[in-house]
Amino acid sequence: MADIQLDFSQADNTNSRIEDGTYEALIVSVGEDATKNGSEFMNFNLVIRNDIDQRFKNFHVWQRIFRSKTDDTYPMRWINQIAKNAQMENGKKYHSYKELMDDFWNRPVKVTVKNEKSEYNGKTYENTNIKNWAPTDFPNVQHKAKLENKDKDPFDKDNDTVDISNDDLPF
Repeated sequence: MADIQLDFSQADNTNSRIEDGTYEALIVSVGEDATKNGSEFMNFNLVIRNDIDQRFKNFHVWQRIFRSKTDDTYPMRWINQIAKNAQMENGKKYHSYKELMDDFWNRPVKVTVKNEKSEYNGKTYENTNIKNWAPTDFPNVQHKAKLENKDKDPFDKDNDTVDISNDDLPF
């Protein structure tokens, strides 16, 4: 029988909350979504960078920016605030919200988060909210995406490959 020893320094805290504080993060995606009631929003998905010595590496935090119900546009003051701190190009024009959202991807920022309680329809919720955006102190990003299957790197050239011929394709 093998000897087994617990080592809590190696515990995976993925179910715990990010503590209040300021973190170097990376905007890993931005897309549109909607609540159950149909309120549309732009959803920023950020990951706490793992190339910086900080707690909660690889944890995610989100920021929602809701469309205005009166004119069906996004409040540009919030988008401009995030874009400025993501060090995007001032004055750049976009032909669509999708084009704008795509330009946010993989941009480093520094965010301050706070855990807060809110009430809605008689239920209390715990939320981790982004309270402040700032430019990164570390623009040279070396963050490595966390792989779910640690045994296989999908970009490793020595992994098994799948050969597909034209006869295998339906078109």
